[in-house]
Amino acid sequence: MVVQDFTVDLNKPLVFQVGHLGEAYEEWVHQPIVSKEGPRFFESDFWENLTRNEWYVIPLIWLPVVAWFISSSIRLGHTIPQVVLMAAFGIFVWTLLEYTLHRFLFHIKTKSYWGNTLHYLIHGCHHKHPMDGLRLVFPPAATAVLLFPFWHVLKLMTTPSTTPALFGGGLLGYVMYDVTHYYLHHGQPTNEVPKNLKKYHLNHHFRIQNKGFGITSSFWDKAFGTLPTTKMSEKSR
Repeated sequence: MVVQDFTVDLNKPLVFQVGHLGEAYEEWVHQPIVSKEGPRFFESDFWENLTRNEWYVIPLIWLPVVAWFISSSIRLGHTIPQVVLMAAFGIFVWTLLEYTLHRFLFHIKTKSYWGNTLHYLIHGCHHKHPMDGLRLVFPPAATAVLLFPFWHVLKLMTTPSTTPALFGGGLLGYVMYDVTHYYLHHGQPTNEVPKNLKKYHLNHHFRIQNKGFGITSSFWDKAFGTLPTTKMSEKSR
């Protein structure tokens, strides 16, 4: 049930409030609050703690898993150059998945109570509080659950000896994505490439939120026509 003219109380747990916004949720969630202090999601400390983790937890947990999967393809008879190519292809596939999920799932438009609630948990919270450092990377418990269907889909499409390297490459792509995402929000790049990538991503948050869906690169935005215009190009029109 949607409550008319509902106002979110930022001093109370947010997850079960945002659904009441109904059609107003879309506008509310894209008005960012720039603060390193994140909101509380749940009354329960158990569920609340599951939504928070430091960025370095991601490589600590998943890089050993990546190494195990990639080395499995070597043990199954593939040469190191072959495995490197398969892992690289897995990373490439991840970049497309990264773009697709961000564009079509993370930015899906909702107005129902549960639609708003789920969207807020998945991605809306990040747009509302983009500098919340403890919610910039995906919780490992949720990642572990999602890995099972991806593994089984990949098994149906590839051979038993190539599946581990491809899967490990895709998982490595995810680790690179999550760490890069954190850096784009909280790092202070000095080199031109990361500086441009940071501008490109923050442009998505604070200026044109329906474009610029890549995180680790703008390749797929260029390929699919969702690359946002810059302020300079707009002034030249």
